[in-house]
Amino acid sequence: MMQVHLIDGTYELFRFYYALPEHYDPDGVDVGAVRGVVTSLLELLEGGATHIGVATDHIVESFRNDLYDGYKTGAGIDPVLFAQFPLLEDALGALGVTVWAEVELEADDALASAASVAAADSRVERVLICTPDKDLAQCVEDPRVVMFDRRKNVVLDEAAVKEKYGVAPRSIPDWLALVGDSADGFPGLPGWGAKSAAAVLSRYAHVDDIPADPATWDVEVRGAARLGATLAEQRDDARLFLTLATLRTDGNVGTPEEWRWTGPGDDLPAWAERLGRPELVTRAERVAGQRK
Repeated sequence: MMQVHLIDGTYELFRFYYALPEHYDPDGVDVGAVRGVVTSLLELLEGGATHIGVATDHIVESFRNDLYDGYKTGAGIDPVLFAQFPLLEDALGALGVTVWAEVELEADDALASAASVAAADSRVERVLICTPDKDLAQCVEDPRVVMFDRRKNVVLDEAAVKEKYGVAPRSIPDWLALVGDSADGFPGLPGWGAKSAAAVLSRYAHVDDIPADPATWDVEVRGAARLGATLAEQRDDARLFLTLATLRTDGNVGTPEEWRWTGPGDDLPAWAERLGRPELVTRAERVAGQRK
């Protein structure tokens, strides 16, 4: 039996970029965030992780930008941070970690795809989706698929997702469709807030299951008449936002056995020097040697 760690590489890069000081390589390129992510994943391996997949947004835009003009783009990302996206992919490859660099899909879609593949594999005991991103909550499925916030050391199973967002994992895309997601650039429906959406979806689960006439709703919601009228007028928008919020599970991510870490690549020494962490090589080789 194996345990799978699925890492949101884009989130990790942002996290370390804003948490750590700059570190410039011999060519004057800031690689501080890359150094932070690589070191963090090596620590995960040292802690016993065996099967790891990292998803990154090779470009920020995806098929969703063709569906909705307001969807998130790379605009506004610090160019110094943006320049480290491809560097991270190369450095993780040197560490020997499986990387899914997404172009047509997003990193979140790759994580959802990998979670689906892993959950269907009887050899997988547990899948940890390592991100605090609420989008990935839709993938949580007891007892084997959970979210894991490595920074806070918090695990979210289905009950925890329900407690945090007010809806079950299967309703997270519908909840986002109604409430909106400022991080992804779509607004949701006017007047629908987190509490009202959770109250309605806790009863009806999906946007298209919500009765058209709010007078027939058998759940008490403040401003139900107004919310129902908005939904009736903008149901097509809600369906579009639902499509944007629903993660794809058909990404090409391989199989869990292919995500087994078997040791660093030949180019790790060069990357370790570039990152100013030559000891990464010894540490990685030590972990690999312990597993032979």
